[in-house]
Amino acid sequence: MRRRLVSAAVAAVALGALVQPGTAFASPTPHIGTAAVAAHGSTAGTAVVSGHNRPGTRIEVEAGSTATAHWLDVDYQVQQTGYWCGPAATRIALSARIAPPSQSVLAGQLGTTVNGTDHISQVTGVLNANLGGGWYETKEMPNDPPTQAQRDLLWYDVVFDIDRNYPLVTNIVAPPGNQPPGYPSNQTIYHYFTVIGYDSADRTVLIADPASFSGNQIYWLSFDQLATLIPPKGYSA
Repeated sequence: MRRRLVSAAVAAVALGALVQPGTAFASPTPHIGTAAVAAHGSTAGTAVVSGHNRPGTRIEVEAGSTATAHWLDVDYQVQQTGYWCGPAATRIALSARIAPPSQSVLAGQLGTTVNGTDHISQVTGVLNANLGGGWYETKEMPNDPPTQAQRDLLWYDVVFDIDRNYPLVTNIVAPPGNQPPGYPSNQTIYHYFTVIGYDSADRTVLIADPASFSGNQIYWLSFDQLATLIPPKGYSA
């Protein structure tokens, strides 16, 4: 296990998707092809892939980098039920390093129920179990708004992990008035999504969002907004 600045466990409930809860879609599911991140820019709110929100839809994201940005090669998939955001986000993260298990298998490993995936620490454990190591740790962000130290640690983790080919899985709470693109504006969404890249010039992060709210799959989000979405939950990094 590598040296870390902070190590902790956090409890969190994750729900949220456009798909009908309890609805699973059998294979084959659409495989859209490859998404070229560099063609779109990295300004907050920029959609890299959108419009393909059928549950189970797969999209390959090509790895790349610029002088200030770095993003990873992942196998994105829209979550297959309304409560599988945890398994889907975990699968996306694993796909950067291995051929990942299915969402169904990961749901079993995570102990996911119709109420979602209870703890971000469950995600941390499943990531490490599938990768055969102890890279991932659970980080708490209990303060809302987060402290400067918590923001600094989150940015450190994003850059440190992405540069070493480890996506982050984050547990977020998105209330009306502070939501990523396409989220239902009249609801507070409890959710998991995956951070797969960053741009230090624009101070943005690349999100692979399995919920596909309003057809938004992969998009750039400001780091400042990410930092405000995680409290009082946590992330695996």
